[in-house]
Amino acid sequence: MKRPKLHFAAGKTPEARAAKSALNRRYGSVGASQADVIVALGGDGLMLETLHAHLDQKKPIFGMNRGSIGFLMNEYRDEDLMERLARAETVKVRPLVMRAKTRRGRVRTALAINEVSLLRQTRQTAHIRVHVDGIERLNDLACDGILVSTPAGSTAYNLSAHGPIVPLGAGVLALTPICAFRPRRWRGALVRHGAQIELAVLDPDKRPVSATADFTEVRDVVSVSIAEDRTRACHMLFDPEHNLEARILKEQFTP
Repeated sequence: MKRPKLHFAAGKTPEARAAKSALNRRYGSVGASQADVIVALGGDGLMLETLHAHLDQKKPIFGMNRGSIGFLMNEYRDEDLMERLARAETVKVRPLVMRAKTRRGRVRTALAINEVSLLRQTRQTAHIRVHVDGIERLNDLACDGILVSTPAGSTAYNLSAHGPIVPLGAGVLALTPICAFRPRRWRGALVRHGAQIELAVLDPDKRPVSATADFTEVRDVVSVSIAEDRTRACHMLFDPEHNLEARILKEQFTP
């Protein structure tokens, strides 16, 4: 089997930089455009940055944890990397596309691999109207915010907001409120992965809201549309004995 050409991307921590130097010496490295596999060294933030950077190139990404949490990363080892890559299982995740319209009429588009979130910008509670596939589901959600999460992102911010963990391949997105005041008992919903979600900000002058797709923040939005981008996909590689699907399942039983 042909040996894959590798490109190593590292975070800013000393541990990540040292790992990159060691792996470069051991396996060699090429530019990202010439690589067959991108190896990301850091934490989940670095993994997301790497996925975004190489999304359109359709490069498979194999992450190794040299950061803090590392939920999206494999264990770091500098030996047997080629054997691990040969055995690795591929997880395909489609990003969300966010289209946010601001009070000034500008439209910003951004992609999210984890989630799209709306958050109040001031002390004033946000008021948001929710449509799913053109049908009004909530006339007035009074809250600190609301987010739409992919299965891969469901164990991140979504879980912190008490949203459900979504198994890979479930074909759904998680719609989760953040500190909902009214309706007080609404805890969110699961919608099909092809759903068109429209979030309208009520009274944006008095109660301004920002929208964020992973790393891209848009301030003073009046409406946000969110849908899965079926034309793109991220390809993450995992050791078969510790793959992402097994981690997500395990997380559901973590006390």
